[in-house]
Amino acid sequence: MQAFSAISRRKDIAAYPVEFTGSGGEYFRVWIVNVLLSILTLGLYTPWARRRTAQYFYGHTQVLDSPLEFAAEQRRMVKGFLLFVVLYGIYELALRTGQEMAASLLVFGFAALAPYLWASAMRFRLGATRWRGLRLAFTASWREVYLASWPVFAIAALWAAVFLLAGRLLPALPAAAGKVELPRLGGPAIALLGLALLLTLLAVIRLEYNYRRLFVARARIGGQAGRWKPVYLDFVKVWLATVLFFLFCLAVVLVLGSALAGGAWWAGRSGLRGTGALGLLLITLLLVVGGLLLLLLVSLPARAYREARMFQLVWNNIGFGQIARSKTRLGTGAFVWLRVRNMLLTFLTLGLFRPFAVASEYAAKVGSVTLYVKGGPEQLVGELVRQQGAFGDAAADALGLDLIG
Repeated sequence: MQAFSAISRRKDIAAYPVEFTGSGGEYFRVWIVNVLLSILTLGLYTPWARRRTAQYFYGHTQVLDSPLEFAAEQRRMVKGFLLFVVLYGIYELALRTGQEMAASLLVFGFAALAPYLWASAMRFRLGATRWRGLRLAFTASWREVYLASWPVFAIAALWAAVFLLAGRLLPALPAAAGKVELPRLGGPAIALLGLALLLTLLAVIRLEYNYRRLFVARARIGGQAGRWKPVYLDFVKVWLATVLFFLFCLAVVLVLGSALAGGAWWAGRSGLRGTGALGLLLITLLLVVGGLLLLLLVSLPARAYREARMFQLVWNNIGFGQIARSKTRLGTGAFVWLRVRNMLLTFLTLGLFRPFAVASEYAAKVGSVTLYVKGGPEQLVGELVRQQGAFGDAAADALGLDLIG
């Protein structure tokens, strides 16, 4: 970062803050129409809703004083949506008709197709993005995509081995008449399960790192490719900090929950004596709902923490060729509080605050980014247009499907 700061002080490097010019009130009008039409059409309006949403946020994101454009063809979005619905329908049909073997084969097929679907979505996302008429593109080859996806297959192989070894490590229990007994986990079985969970987590982190690195490194505008600096250990550190933060939140919630439950029991112990079965059932339901809300409260800050840290890690360490670098001033604590506040307001308003929450979080992240660009915008655009040449047409022909993301 010291070298980057030195570069940013050069006279030919100018700073351009990214701006979000929209608002929660404006997005609410887009959101409510999308929700109502999706309900009336039983979800068939989804691809049109996603296009309207993308156009709103792109059109209100100012990069070097010019808005982004979402130029995806509607038919591609509809085609991708219908393909996803058909695949999901086939899986549900196999599952509900008792065809477990067919459903299992479909799951493995989806796992094998996952890298293809991810890369297709990334091609669609970047291929649909325009800035001052310039096209962005995702240029990774299918070989690169599947090589980056090795953690998916490693996880499948790992758990296949775990199930095979578990059969040997778990003792066989004699069958008891009318009883179903669970196998008792011994030390070796517990160690095997713990090791498998740890390796799975490391593989998931590696997959996230591989995909983010490939997305940035193979992104292209004009003749300029993306530049990526983070290493795998940086991602591991963020995940480790997230786990510790989650445990801290869990401890705080357990202490508060225990204190509240104890106080409620102490205050209502005399009243519970005359409570009938219906009253006890209602009290139990309230406790269950309260427990679920506590679990949500526990995980929400940790997920917001990881999102903020990842955003900082990525946007402080990427750029495009030798022409642009980025830096973010997003505050971790401020973003966590914003997410918690938005969740509480969304809950209190029965979901009506959701568009305001989405707009405020998007503005917090996008508005924290500053681009350091070599030369002025007009000089930059002219150079990128010259470099783009026929490449833009080829990128448009390779546009993927809007399947995920």
